[in-house]
Amino acid sequence: MALVIRKTLLQVETTLVEGGRTAPRPLVLYAALAVVKNPWAGQGFVEDLKPAIHEAAPILGKLLTDMILGAVGSGAAVEGYGKAALVGLDGEIEHASALIHTLRFGNHYRQAVGAKSYLAFTNTRGPANAPLMIPLMDKADEGRRSHYLTIQTAIPDAPAADEIVVALGASVGGRPHHRIGDRYQDLKDLGNDLDNPAAV
Repeated sequence: MALVIRKTLLQVETTLVEGGRTAPRPLVLYAALAVVKNPWAGQGFVEDLKPAIHEAAPILGKLLTDMILGAVGSGAAVEGYGKAALVGLDGEIEHASALIHTLRFGNHYRQAVGAKSYLAFTNTRGPANAPLMIPLMDKADEGRRSHYLTIQTAIPDAPAADEIVVALGASVGGRPHHRIGDRYQDLKDLGNDLDNPAAV
């Protein structure tokens, strides 16, 4: 079954003032979204999701990565990144997960921005206009808390019950006036090792 993409959307949000103070550097958040027909819609319980994953995920990974790069200007300029999928009410959470939790999807983005961190993610289910959250983290440093960000958006007519919204997010910059430190200072203060942060 060929992938059906009903529409794409690109959102750009710029924060100039936070906490009543001008940001020393504006924070710019980008979200690239595709509304697609759920490839497993109407089939009942599908045991093997792999064929559709292999067909759809690479197409979506490239499409959304290209949208982000076109908006940001370059992969090098992307600082924070993440991904999300929102499946319509007739689908399974597994369907949302299937399209984004595969290297055939995420590696397009990782390679394009030169990332070392894993892609933060959400996979949820909801009706049209349900909130879509894209969590972000620094592409090269998972402990850099200034880049723990979340893009929140919604599409008034998506997902339909038999659709999935698939998204990538990016930041240029971190939270303005960030002042909660980073996890490395916490580890030092607690006397814990970087490779065993919970000290278990």
